Amino acid sequence: MALPFDSVSDAVPSEDFFAASNVLLVAGKGGVGKTTVGACLALAATKLGYDVLLVELEGYSSLASLFDTDDLGYEPVEVEVANGRLRLAQFRPDDVLERYLDDAGLGLLVRRLSRTGAVDVVAAATPGIRDLVTLGKVRQLEQTKAADLIIVDAPASGHARSLLTTPRAMADSAESGRIRDQADQILEMFADPTRCQVLLVTLAEETPVTETIETAFELEERVDIKLGPVIVNSVWPPLPGLARSLARASSDLDEKARSAAEFRQARVADQQGEIERLAAELPLDQIHLPYLFTADLDRHDLEALADELIDLTTAGAGKPGPGDR
Repeated sequence: MALPFDSVSDAVPSEDFFAASNVLLVAGKGGVGKTTVGACLALAATKLGYDVLLVELEGYSSLASLFDTDDLGYEPVEVEVANGRLRLAQFRPDDVLERYLDDAGLGLLVRRLSRTGAVDVVAAATPGIRDLVTLGKVRQLEQTKAADLIIVDAPASGHARSLLTTPRAMADSAESGRIRDQADQILEMFADPTRCQVLLVTLAEETPVTETIETAFELEERVDIKLGPVIVNSVWPPLPGLARSLARASSDLDEKARSAAEFRQARVADQQGEIERLAAELPLDQIHLPYLFTADLDRHDLEALADELIDLTTAGAGKPGPGDR
């Protein structure tokens, strides 16, 4: 099967990485660190002077704990950063739908339905409406320039594919009206890479890599949207000289030390194999974030990853800023 993408490059993304698009949709299989990557992207952008709005869509995430702030809601909460500006928000689908209906002049009906739990019935009557109005809210924020950069922590891959294909399905099924207008406006945003791009996140493991490849091809086939670099999270860095040291080690080497060294060597080799498979089957640039040997990531760890991300995305070029748009 012919690959739908133009080409693959071993180079890191250009110096325009953070200035290339108004909205970055971060998606990936559950458990790959998608939310952490979104947080790192946001911090890295603020370090370069950007005003960033980081939005979570599923209604639950670890964003609040990562930034040591209160539970998130519909209205953005500002987080202290050394440079730039960072705000966090959480768009629960039902909240966005209720506000959408309220804007349509159905506020009284919405409040009555909310008390009876019948909002689900309204959503069920129009499949995909939650996803459509949620993306519509993101588009509204982009159009009103609510921030220099809007980073969206999208749902896990399965729901993310449904989320991103909903506007096309709604546009095809609705001949006119508010829903059709909303769908068309979102599709216009998707079609312009300066307005919106998707960043897929994966681990260098067989199942996440396979799902990432499948997601990329499905989006390429069904959605006119730009796919940015694939972010490979938690990559174990090789230890120079480890293989040579193992080969030369005497037989009385501590068994635990030998076992640990062999595990590290095998882990690096396995990950490299999956990274090479990803490059062969999905010709997109890759960004490799290192594995951090810690039980729980904290703000300090996020800052370190953000610095690494800046180094990776600005290698060999002057670091960009909001004025480079």
